[in-house]
Amino acid sequence: MLIEKTVGNISFSADEDGAELHSLRVDGEEFLWQCGSAWRRYAPVLFPFICSPASGKYRAGGREYAMPGNHGFARDRKFTLVGETDTSLAFELNSDDETRQWYPYDFRLTVIYEVRDGVLRVINVVQNTGGETLYFYLGGHPAFIADIEGGRDIVEYEKPETIIQDKDGERVILDNENVLRLNRALFDHDVIMKDAPESGFVTLKRANGRFVRLSYPDSKCIAVWTAEKNAQAQFICLEPWTSVPVYADDAHEDIERKPHAIPLDPGQEYNYMYTIEAGCMA
Repeated sequence: MLIEKTVGNISFSADEDGAELHSLRVDGEEFLWQCGSAWRRYAPVLFPFICSPASGKYRAGGREYAMPGNHGFARDRKFTLVGETDTSLAFELNSDDETRQWYPYDFRLTVIYEVRDGVLRVINVVQNTGGETLYFYLGGHPAFIADIEGGRDIVEYEKPETIIQDKDGERVILDNENVLRLNRALFDHDVIMKDAPESGFVTLKRANGRFVRLSYPDSKCIAVWTAEKNAQAQFICLEPWTSVPVYADDAHEDIERKPHAIPLDPGQEYNYMYTIEAGCMA
């Protein structure tokens, strides 16, 4: 069920399917990618993995498991609407017999969308409802409308960053710089990822005067991605992640030893938030 909220000049909608954000409009203008053949998502929730192990498998408690798809399973599960106010929506997913086939832990994942002070806050809360420590990765994957051809639209980091891709040989993306000029070839080696960024936010600045600023105070990794080989993919994903993805920890098959997996003790909760501000540049 898709539910829409309007708060002043901001409207947003989200669905119980995957607790996924489907729309973000400011002054009536849409800023979120509206799905489509180039990528059939809007803004999936990544849990309990970011990406996948290279082998597709991992171990927990001495047993072997495999997720049903990339980025874990939350994005493809039915959540329950558990809270609604004039300015917010809250969705909840609980572990069950099916999730335990892929991930042996008991958990509650709550995803909250709330407009406050002119920005959309996206709050994820993981609760350990079981009797043992659980381990997870968590992130966002919102896609925003952008022109990926010609280098007129840019992604600007708050501060200078150095980003080096090491897939198929090292490639320098940024060398103490802060601007990515968007073009299809920029993503020939897939996602552009910055571990431990200096920046606390990134801004999509469009040639048509529109902007989207994504702030990520709780993230240790920020990723930028589009569907690089599809000319119909006129969007850019600004992805706040708790850490580098799970495949970066492939040296350790056991999730308990993966250095970037977040441990959460029984009865404890983990809060993770990012914000989205959109509009017209002055």
